[in-house]
Amino acid sequence: MSEKKEILFHAEKLLNKRDQYMITKVSPIDFSGFTTMEQLFIHEMNGQPFQSIAPGQRWGEQWGYGWFRATIVVPEEAEGKRLVAMLDFGSEATVYINGIVSGAKDLNHHYVTLTRSAKAGEPFEIVAEAYAGHSDSRPTFGESQLCVFEEEVYQFFIDLECLYDLRNHLDAKSLRVAEIDRCLTQVFATLDLTLRQERLGENVKECRKIMEPLLSCVNGSTAPTLYLMGQSHLDVAWLWPLAETKRKIARTMSNQLALMDEYPEYTYTQSQPYLFQLVKTLYPELYERIKQAVKEGRIVPEGSMWVEPDTNLPSGESLIRQALHGKRFFKEEFGVDNEMLWLPDVFGYAGNLPQIMKGCGIKYFASTKLFGTYDNIADPFPHNTFMWEGIDGSQILTHLMNYGDYYPIRINPSFLIHQWNDRVQLEGISTRLTQFGHGDGGGGSNRDDLEFMRRLGNLEGVPKTKHGSPIEYFEDQIEKGIPDKKYTGELYYPAHRGTYTTQAIIKKLNRKAEIGFREAELWGAAAALLHSRTYPHAELDRLWKNLLLHQFHDILPGSSIHRVHEEAQIELKELNQKVYGMAFVAREALTDGDVSRVTVFNSLSWPRKELVALPAGVHGIANGEVLPVQLHEGVRYAEVEAPSMGWSTYKAVPEAADNPAVPAVMATESHMENEWIALEVNEKGEIARIFDKETGTEWAADRCNVMRMYRDQNSDFDAWEIDRRYRLAPVELNASAKVTVTANGPIFATIRVERELNQSTMVQDIRLRAGSRRVEFHTTIHWYEKNKLLKVDFPVRVHTNESLQEIQFGYVRRPNHASRPHDADRYEVVQHKWSALAEANRGFALLNDCKYGISVNDNTMSLTLLRAPTWPDETSDQGVHHFTYGFTFWNGAFLDSPVVREAYELNYPVNLVPGGSQEMQSLLSIDQANVIAETVKLAEDESGGWIVRLYESKGASVACELHFGLSLKAVYDTNMLEENVAELPHEGEHVRLEFRPFEVKTVRLQVNGRNKG
Repeated sequence: MSEKKEILFHAEKLLNKRDQYMITKVSPIDFSGFTTMEQLFIHEMNGQPFQSIAPGQRWGEQWGYGWFRATIVVPEEAEGKRLVAMLDFGSEATVYINGIVSGAKDLNHHYVTLTRSAKAGEPFEIVAEAYAGHSDSRPTFGESQLCVFEEEVYQFFIDLECLYDLRNHLDAKSLRVAEIDRCLTQVFATLDLTLRQERLGENVKECRKIMEPLLSCVNGSTAPTLYLMGQSHLDVAWLWPLAETKRKIARTMSNQLALMDEYPEYTYTQSQPYLFQLVKTLYPELYERIKQAVKEGRIVPEGSMWVEPDTNLPSGESLIRQALHGKRFFKEEFGVDNEMLWLPDVFGYAGNLPQIMKGCGIKYFASTKLFGTYDNIADPFPHNTFMWEGIDGSQILTHLMNYGDYYPIRINPSFLIHQWNDRVQLEGISTRLTQFGHGDGGGGSNRDDLEFMRRLGNLEGVPKTKHGSPIEYFEDQIEKGIPDKKYTGELYYPAHRGTYTTQAIIKKLNRKAEIGFREAELWGAAAALLHSRTYPHAELDRLWKNLLLHQFHDILPGSSIHRVHEEAQIELKELNQKVYGMAFVAREALTDGDVSRVTVFNSLSWPRKELVALPAGVHGIANGEVLPVQLHEGVRYAEVEAPSMGWSTYKAVPEAADNPAVPAVMATESHMENEWIALEVNEKGEIARIFDKETGTEWAADRCNVMRMYRDQNSDFDAWEIDRRYRLAPVELNASAKVTVTANGPIFATIRVERELNQSTMVQDIRLRAGSRRVEFHTTIHWYEKNKLLKVDFPVRVHTNESLQEIQFGYVRRPNHASRPHDADRYEVVQHKWSALAEANRGFALLNDCKYGISVNDNTMSLTLLRAPTWPDETSDQGVHHFTYGFTFWNGAFLDSPVVREAYELNYPVNLVPGGSQEMQSLLSIDQANVIAETVKLAEDESGGWIVRLYESKGASVACELHFGLSLKAVYDTNMLEENVAELPHEGEHVRLEFRPFEVKTVRLQVNGRNKG
């Protein structure tokens, strides 16, 4: 072997053995301990049943914790030296020194410093809370040692690795490499590894002097600059439950504070106010230290949202509340106003997120995830630093880092070199934002990172670095001039497409909760104004934060372990009960309790005629004349009308009345029709024909409502992925079905389909109402599959090159073909309440009440109904699922189509409340159908002002007039955080607004009360 290769071999071998030279063992640390399933705290240790525990002993129960305690006294030989505890409990642990949470033992932090300058005879009490885990095997208690940390030797190894790592990533023929190799030759000629402790320390000082000149070489004037952002990505829940996160954040923050004590230049950025709230509640002493570090500018609370949420699945209102609650917490607790949205590990970014960010006072966006794909190598994302333009035209300065930035091994030269060389934007930028610090399960930086950072400020051959708040990077970009790059539309993530569907029950509970909050806030505001009922600000605040927590990007997408999903379902079911209970109480307060009448409430901003189930004991209702009633499976139904965002009262009819109405809708086992549509149903419950009576045309290109099942076996990340080749592995569904008619007018008709789906069973009610172009499929599936994917296909006679999918506050257009790599990547996409195929003069749409995944191939729309992944939750989606989907069609331009309203009406039922009110009241009406009032509530500042959030839904500029059923004092345009921007003119109860396509507007009303007449 050549001399140079031998030098490198020596360096690599020595670096791999560095711990045996840096650490001098002094004595074993003997612990006593006990185990518990409760969350205990350090002040509760007195009186606990501590017992001796020996290395090699297994301990704990699944999901449990062990508390371990030891006392050591500094020996004389450690005088003046750094004294550390090398701890091994067999798992991660939070470590307290003399009663103060001081650090952690985790995958990347192997020791806790007791003192940097030991005093002989000084006592230290070490207490640790360790996680027993949730695997089948219990942790094994290891050997813990009291050690002297040989500081000079440690510094030598950092110098050595810095030069060794640098030379391995430079041009092998460069002068710089030759000089480093010459230096290393001198170092190994000087180094004497037979020495120990002080003598070795003196020896490595001489070696460091040899290396110092090469570590002092600086870059030329054209070297790029990396802005370093210390942080730790901490999943609120993933392969651990929320209970473990409560400990992880304490470990992480105490680790980082300990580093700040030693490295005053170190600045640490932490996102997710929820995590700060945990520390505030559970670790008040630690929280006070955090507050002081924030005050000193050493901890940067940044990131803007309550947690790092998924941005595909939550509603637009939910994303606004994420920012509202997140920014408010940081403002109230620390006096800082967040300017950056930081979402390092989220599975794609919705096309209207720029408008939401801008409306919430967020100037910048940063992430890493888009470069972390394994199937998208043919068409990688083209930019690092660019202006991201949303569907409404809003633009946000955005920076995308290299994937994996949230768990680098250490911040050494090669890491920084790769950060620059691996950029996709080769021209027009001279800086990048780079995060460092161990993450996923928290932890943050360690000493190695900060020692390397001291050497890498401007080391020749490595990009220059600046360290501090990430905001400094964006401000520097603005000062230099924003790169001339723009990306328009959603930041689609070409992986993790299964997260639109996995854990379907959680997704349904989330959708229902979002609807429930809308109802509770609207009717709560009305009851406060009209009946002086107290608006439940505090309870709504608490419940909203709970929902926002469960929108975290490994909970709502369904990519966590079983316990996380189990607990999430319990929490979300309880949340729904409370929110819907609040809405019911508020509606009840708006009625008089007269049981001879019933009142229908409509929360949508247009008048509706809807089907309702009548209360027990009410055989009919009347509004001057008795309305037709249909008895179905023991329940009486009637169609009622309610005004825009208001209510109407009907007289209750206590006895059954003759119903002479001629049915306008009818069904047989193979046929169903009303005034507008005729359907043919085959023996499997599939739709063989969809005949449009208005135009005399056929919509079905083949059988529709066809159940398709596929083997769903992914190469990796089971819960996250839908393999692009899944259609090559169909599962035959040939079992016959039982088809019966269960309702046959006069108001609606229903055909029931009962069939087997492989190992599962389905009961589906196909419903058509009189006078409606909407066909609904009320579906119950008993799902007992493993690694299977269930879709339902609708091939229709529509020719177009793109499909439309609803997202937050609007929709996006996506290709329905695979002409280019990025087109082909979008074989599964996310939707909210509807998707459509549209020609210039007509269109067909699928609607749903809780299904987010869909694929569109040419003219076939395939709604994704269920999955059955087995990792990380081996029981994913097993059990009973209830959901509804449907279709509608229209003739005419999309702008004039009913699709948006039909989708809302499928999701937002009217509510029938016993008791009367004034005959008809409307709180708000809008004269343009494409403007939707999404939210009506009382202001967060508890001033009594009303907040109304509206958006344009069809992608068209429009001027509209709002009519309020309230007496207005003043009207203000506000941002999404409800901060006034400008006063708006109004005439009486009328306000005129102008919208650009997909624009969201928020207005604040000062009101006198209900209008008269």
